[in-house]
Amino acid sequence: MNQELKEKGEIKDLMKSKDSFRAFPLAAITGHSLLKLSLLLAAVDPSLGGVIIAGGRGTGKSVLARGLHTLLPPIEVLDNELILEKLTEKNSGTLLRPIGRNLDPDKPEEWDISTNKLLEEVIGSDYINQIEEIPKKVREAPFIQVPIGITEDRLVGSIDVAASLSTGEQVFQPGILAEAHRGVLYVDDINLLDDGIINLILEATGREKNNIERDGLSLSHPCKSLLIATYNPEEGALRDHVLDRFAIVLSADQSIDNAQRVEITKSVLSHAENNVKFSEKWSEESDNLSTQLILARQWLKDVKITKEQITYLVNEALRGGVEGHRSELFAVKVAKANAALRGDENVNSEDLKVAVRLVILPRAMQIPPEDDDIQPPPPEDQSPPPPPQSNNEESEPDANENDNDQDQEQEEEDNSDGEEESTPEIPEEFILDPEACMVDPDLLLFSSAKAKAGNSGSRSVIFSDSRGRYVKPIIPRGKVKRIAVDATLRAAAPYQKSRRLRNPNKSIVIEENDFRAKLLQKKAGALVIFLVDASGSMALNRMQSAKGAVIRLLTEAYENRDEVALIPFRGNQAEVLLPPTRSITAAKRRLETMPCGGGSPLAHGLTQSAKVAKNALSTGDIGQVIVVGITDGRGNVPLGLSLGQNEVEGKDNENENVNLKQEVLDIAAKYPMLGIKLLVIDTERKFIASGFGKELAEAAQGKYVQLPKATDKAIAAMALNAINEF
Repeated sequence: MNQELKEKGEIKDLMKSKDSFRAFPLAAITGHSLLKLSLLLAAVDPSLGGVIIAGGRGTGKSVLARGLHTLLPPIEVLDNELILEKLTEKNSGTLLRPIGRNLDPDKPEEWDISTNKLLEEVIGSDYINQIEEIPKKVREAPFIQVPIGITEDRLVGSIDVAASLSTGEQVFQPGILAEAHRGVLYVDDINLLDDGIINLILEATGREKNNIERDGLSLSHPCKSLLIATYNPEEGALRDHVLDRFAIVLSADQSIDNAQRVEITKSVLSHAENNVKFSEKWSEESDNLSTQLILARQWLKDVKITKEQITYLVNEALRGGVEGHRSELFAVKVAKANAALRGDENVNSEDLKVAVRLVILPRAMQIPPEDDDIQPPPPEDQSPPPPPQSNNEESEPDANENDNDQDQEQEEEDNSDGEEESTPEIPEEFILDPEACMVDPDLLLFSSAKAKAGNSGSRSVIFSDSRGRYVKPIIPRGKVKRIAVDATLRAAAPYQKSRRLRNPNKSIVIEENDFRAKLLQKKAGALVIFLVDASGSMALNRMQSAKGAVIRLLTEAYENRDEVALIPFRGNQAEVLLPPTRSITAAKRRLETMPCGGGSPLAHGLTQSAKVAKNALSTGDIGQVIVVGITDGRGNVPLGLSLGQNEVEGKDNENENVNLKQEVLDIAAKYPMLGIKLLVIDTERKFIASGFGKELAEAAQGKYVQLPKATDKAIAAMALNAINEF
């Protein structure tokens, strides 16, 4: 007993001896009751899958995440530093280093291979039965934030260059995933992270283990961390796959009145002035929440949920049209965590309602039909409904009814005196009701997130070896433009001992096979080239529509990194009237004069578009090129004449037309090899359409649309759809 009191005293002293700066207490945050409950439930059961907090700027997303960390109790871990010190005292020649971080001394089954071998050398082969001799220490639960520009090596771990160079062997350096074990892994602006990084985080936290298979290493360590992520939907949407992997997705946007805004402002100013004093003011509420959290973690393993309650959750998911099985699995865990938070060993109807509200309702894709016959089973203590009364029974004297009412009231009073009314195990009605389905404004609906996903920022990323963000090292092919120094040193480190014997005058020996290049990644937009037929009587209308479409696309060019170009073809040649640009001012100035009339040199127009596209792709700033051809697909000027190579005289008209058509189709057939997409908007009326435009689109493996009245709005919309669909 005295030992337990001593340990509790040490824990309290540790909590008091934290850094002078203290995070904003969770209990002091105004509003956000649903978010605070969700964070507590995730802290009770970290295997839930984590919480995503979505919201605009300044809505307290980071404050909520850090506020939860103040409630987490300290943890007891293996003292890796002391283990290595004892190993040094024994003069052991091993080069092993502990891989796992924050390992639980009471769970040896989670220890990694290196830790087990080190303990065996320090204590002996029977070290598992000598737990009291294993070095331990108590530390604060870690709170690890994932930086925006993190690399795979820093996330999952890599070879320790300095240690490997000195020892001549591969020494592993654990990454952020190891450091976050048994703590909080916080991902701010998760929508701005690289997709590969997000996938690695989800895989490690989902498996509760980080498996490393890289640089000739095959290792693993536990990664049981509470995953909390935030993002601003205005800066870009998240993939549906990412949203579905998190148990709870809520919005931090809330409607508050003036009094609450004043209270929030005063609290923030008070915390900034003296955060220690402010935290002490809320210490009692924080201690109560922390104690409730600690007890709930202990009770969670004893909480039971019945088959009928699971059936109710599954029926709710079916009524909402939820895809997959994660919803009911997460809902069961949330219901059990809520019961543990209440201090109950059995899940009741209130716990089920919380689970439906937090997990199933945001994923619902439909409103249940009104004629749904699914009914939840009644609670065990509910009496069956009375049989219908006949007309004779209804005509009985009122005195008998009064007597029955008095007897019923008497029985109710007796029951209330005997025991309190218990909460039913299953709700009496479904929450997803078509007539009374009130959607909480704090809930972030998956359906709305999917609807917004199509309008999210840049649509593609490109890899480069010269510019962009450093993603990962690769083995170079040919000349190395940017050397990945870290990866090169890691590749050379294990061989330094033998190389120094051959080259004693050099401290580090790098050979050609060691070089690694940087794989860089950056967001890229699209180039839309409007290829407009400026010949014939309808040329002016086509040019005006194309001009309007150019201006419309340029209004979104900055956000999407898109560029627009305009190439009209008339007479004998096609000219680049508007080179690729994002500037509306430059476009308006260039498009003031739009010449029309004359022949239709379509072949030269396709050739000019290909040249502009090739130059744009070579810069590395453009991810894809869409050529929007506003034409009927027919050309009457050969490419040789446009290039001034020959004069066409005295040829048979029929053969000439056949040759011109084939020439155009041959040029279009080269577009897929050049990485160019073609969208043909046929402006010819249907009853006189010749089909040349459709053949042109098929030759280029593109798309064909017939639109006689091609307005600027319609053309711009089709161009945007083509960018998203190609």
